[in-house]
Amino acid sequence: MNLEARSVLSERVLLLDVGYRPLSIISVRRAILLMVCQKADAVHESDRTVRSERFDLFAPSVAKLRYSVAAPFKSRASLHRKSVFARDDYECQYCGRRAECIDHVLPRSKGGEHEWENVVACCRACNLAKGDTLLGESTFHLRSAPIAPEPLEVAVALKRNFPEEWLAYLPARFAISA
Repeated sequence: MNLEARSVLSERVLLLDVGYRPLSIISVRRAILLMVCQKADAVHESDRTVRSERFDLFAPSVAKLRYSVAAPFKSRASLHRKSVFARDDYECQYCGRRAECIDHVLPRSKGGEHEWENVVACCRACNLAKGDTLLGESTFHLRSAPIAPEPLEVAVALKRNFPEEWLAYLPARFAISA
């Protein structure tokens, strides 16, 4: 297998359920396996091909399952540094500059938890200036309230240059953060 074929198989595909709602992001390899087993259909195809000894196939960029599945949805997205930056679009939530670190709105030293609603992206200067003070005791104001995003929203936001075909199937808030 040549290098180009491996890179095609590792590209990402948006997987939709029967009602055209996004379920997850899978690899081209997994999408092709679903299509060969007749469990999914390609909705949009990229211009790159995957070749085997039996057939040539355009790599899908959006695939749809043929039947309804009980998808195991996570109630909350995993909280980690990259996902906080992706949610906040790499901007400091206090001043708007480029974010370099994360800050707990209610400091952990004052009983704040490490959860989505208490963590924001911020620049180093604002993080140092705020320290472990409460928002009410400081001159800082949040540009937007921190919320817990959907797991798929985080996945799409982390993959910042997703194909344009995905926009038709993603809710508007997903596309804004990516």
